[in-house]
Amino acid sequence: MSVTDSPDWKQKIVPPDKVLSLIEPGMSIYLGTGVSEPRTLVKHLMTSDRGNLRDLELIQLVSLGDAISFSSKAYAQKFRLKTFFAGWLASEAITTGSVDFIPCRLSRIPRLVQSRAIEIDAVFVQIAPPDEAGYASLGVAIDVAKYAMEKASLVVGEINDEVPYTLGNTFVDVNDFHYLIRSEDPLIYFPRWSYDEVIDKVAANVASVVEDGSCIAFFSGIFYEALGKHLTHKKDLGIHTIFFTDPLMELMKCGAANNRKKGYFRGKALTCYAQGTPELMRWLHRNPLVEFQGLDIVVDHLRISLNDRMVSILPARKVGLTGDIALQAGRGNVTASPGQSQEFFAGAEHSRGGRTIFALPSRNLKGASNILLSVDEFPNQFTNRESLDLIVTEYGIASMSGRSLRERAQLLIDIAHPDDRPELIRQAKQANILYEDQIYLSESGCLYPEHLGGTHTFQDGLTVRFRAIKPSDEEEMRRLFYRFSDHTVYYRYFSAVKAMPHGKMQQYVNIDYRRIMSIVGLVDEEGVERIIAEGRYVCLHDKAFADTAFVVDENYQGRGIATHLIDLLMKSAQQQGLEGFTADVLAENKSMLKVFEKTGLPIRSVFEFGVYNLTIPFASDGAKAARLKTLPPHT
Repeated sequence: MSVTDSPDWKQKIVPPDKVLSLIEPGMSIYLGTGVSEPRTLVKHLMTSDRGNLRDLELIQLVSLGDAISFSSKAYAQKFRLKTFFAGWLASEAITTGSVDFIPCRLSRIPRLVQSRAIEIDAVFVQIAPPDEAGYASLGVAIDVAKYAMEKASLVVGEINDEVPYTLGNTFVDVNDFHYLIRSEDPLIYFPRWSYDEVIDKVAANVASVVEDGSCIAFFSGIFYEALGKHLTHKKDLGIHTIFFTDPLMELMKCGAANNRKKGYFRGKALTCYAQGTPELMRWLHRNPLVEFQGLDIVVDHLRISLNDRMVSILPARKVGLTGDIALQAGRGNVTASPGQSQEFFAGAEHSRGGRTIFALPSRNLKGASNILLSVDEFPNQFTNRESLDLIVTEYGIASMSGRSLRERAQLLIDIAHPDDRPELIRQAKQANILYEDQIYLSESGCLYPEHLGGTHTFQDGLTVRFRAIKPSDEEEMRRLFYRFSDHTVYYRYFSAVKAMPHGKMQQYVNIDYRRIMSIVGLVDEEGVERIIAEGRYVCLHDKAFADTAFVVDENYQGRGIATHLIDLLMKSAQQQGLEGFTADVLAENKSMLKVFEKTGLPIRSVFEFGVYNLTIPFASDGAKAARLKTLPPHT
């Protein structure tokens, strides 16, 4: 029967008790998900004393509302709740045994419903008021509702005036409902999250590796609230996410996320669910820029990978030194469990230019380290360490791709809280992860100059990230050394150095930042960060000057990297109160002489035994104009 032939949909409206009278013991009832839970039906179901409401199985993909609140032993004879989501309040209920958890990838759930592997007898969903044509909207929770409605023998819609009329695969014909009821309860709303300085720094570090044109996936929570603020200056971001939230709304409103470069549903943000404030729900109402689709469309990793530069960003709870991850668990967690995380992880991994990021503060709220020797004792483990990409804390970014277990441990220790690093070093040595002779200057962790560096894009489009050197740079610095030609090695070290073993290099990268400053330049080569330049100065004893030197990978020379390095070194030196640099440069090393000349500072040189001994005082602007330069004409 067509919509035009159907009776007025208002004739289908009945009291909740009429619906409950049709329920039989042992039935499986699908409930709308998350904020679209049919709260009035659920409350009447739980509080009714009808004798037929016994031994019921309630199935809800994401449980955030009243169904979970009623999942106690007092209601055990009436119903048993099954959920696919172990976050928010569900984690506690699962742990106590009052809720059944079904571990499953979200993208597989539609097939389980269609094949009747998950039996559904009745469906209770919340909908927006039907329009004049007789169609309603499922609002902000699509997932598998339509598949469930096709299989059920009883389908009931709860009309809520606060449900936004969303666009996409959300339309349902009133003829698909046997009964309708009027909602007596508001939507479930979530206020905006507040966050502290540590979370803000973690979010800033994550944002630093999200490139313009990337496609992002968000969940809900404190971390994503902070991250949204740090992405507002980005350009051409895309959104392909399970949960659409207020921070994503703001990214679209400010123009940072326009979805123009997406490979899948270009021009639209794609999502299954939305949760947040009343403002978000009003903004989503009939918004053509946000597309709501089912789980089989949104969460399938092959569809996700159609977006270039897909970035999967997940908050972690704990990280082991070899790269094992324990995800968030417990009350307040609105992120996915490991099985569900794998979907977006795999999608980003197969995306062209995709990145996967795990983010966490270095310490928990009790002051205990979140970076540990092992995370074996923690639940919600993400075990795909072979495919790890980036791990981020407020102290920096650890790139795991292609790294040995020893390198991973060094990288993670460098982004742990400085006060926790000595103990992690000790434990890693004891576990034979680090060398027994591994050097670590404990005071240097507290002195690390985070403010130095930043990202710089050169005229040819090359983007280089600059920062102070870390102990974990040992292997990358060794690789840089072995890429040098003999003459580059001679220019830098004034001798034919042939090898740079562990013992020598670890002394080079473990520095006292009060006396030595080293800044490295890094580029991203197919998802792996490589050190391609280093500049350093060493304070001279009893003098206000420091000796300086720098070197650039031969494949990256001639682009202005050395000039930028020397500028960064000078800024650092001046902040330390130094009065200038000295340098020894071989006469034939004309390129290095030219870099010093470009500083615009007065340079005094003494030529002796084929070497120019340079003295470069930091002068005022007036002195620069007067430039006392005694370099030879060829420079």
